[in-house]
Amino acid sequence: MLKERTVRTILVTGGAGFIGSNFIRYLYRARRGARIVVLDKLTYAGNVENLREFIGRRDFTFVKGDIARASILDEILPGTDTIFNFAAETHVDRSILEAGTFVKTDVLGTYALLQGALRHQVRRFVQVSTDEVYGSVRRGSSREVDPVEPNSPYSASKTSGDLLARAFHRTYGLPVVVTRSSNNYGPYQHPEKFIPLFITNAIEGKPLPLYGDGRNVRDWLYVEDNCRAIELVGRTGRVGEIYNIGAGEERANVDIARSIVSLVGADERLLTFVSDRPGHDRRYSLDSRKIRALGWRPSVAFEEGLERTVRWYERNASWWRPIKEGRFKRYYSKLYASRIESARSRKGRG
Repeated sequence: MLKERTVRTILVTGGAGFIGSNFIRYLYRARRGARIVVLDKLTYAGNVENLREFIGRRDFTFVKGDIARASILDEILPGTDTIFNFAAETHVDRSILEAGTFVKTDVLGTYALLQGALRHQVRRFVQVSTDEVYGSVRRGSSREVDPVEPNSPYSASKTSGDLLARAFHRTYGLPVVVTRSSNNYGPYQHPEKFIPLFITNAIEGKPLPLYGDGRNVRDWLYVEDNCRAIELVGRTGRVGEIYNIGAGEERANVDIARSIVSLVGADERLLTFVSDRPGHDRRYSLDSRKIRALGWRPSVAFEEGLERTVRWYERNASWWRPIKEGRFKRYYSKLYASRIESARSRKGRG
């Protein structure tokens, strides 16, 4: 285990995104005196508004740029102690529509960042990953030593990034640790994702497009609990190890959808069962004993976290309404319009 020392500079890639921006909020509380640099390409899911409260701070620097560009990395990496790599394309549905983008960021981008970390002798590299690399789990829970079986272009690209990180540790001695968390939810999550999409659609009185029979199961983790775990692994986790982060809050999608309808006060008839997406994993579940041995426990129960999240989106319509215009509308129509229309036709015939 590495000896403790004062952290001078922390690079957070993808820090303008959902988990990344929440992580920065937590980091300023957990590591007082740290200097934080954010590198973010500001794709559709990156929003500089998520970081507005930090802009102008002397201990905060925002750099717009791509983790795959060595010239940018060589400018910002000298003197960096720790990298937390949140930069990724993350949405399974988008990966089905445009897999190449995921390969560029999640594989080639991670490779470039690992190279940069090696060149500049970064003290610790935290690769932030997902439980989806294990694939669908029929029974039990995935352990860190289990084989990876990704089933979507997204999970395959994240698996590749994880394996590159492991190889850089084993081959070159780069001090890498990997975290694999279950499904996150909470404030600032892009409305393409299941929970914020259903919350915002329910507020707007729009259909809630539920894939298949709605019985797909995920383990849900409130974003701040994940941030606490990632920071802990970055500080005290063993180099070369993987740490699963799960709250043990498994829920079927249809049950979450009904809870959202109830919390918003919407009409349950908005629930719309649509044709399933290709390769849709049935269940994810993580064995998190390893991270718990470091002293971490989830602090927010799912029912409490979901209500907090619903109320945040209700109070912050000015944040998400502009996001759901323009490009998002076209994406949403491409993904859901025909599915919703088919579901209505079936209901009408019934």
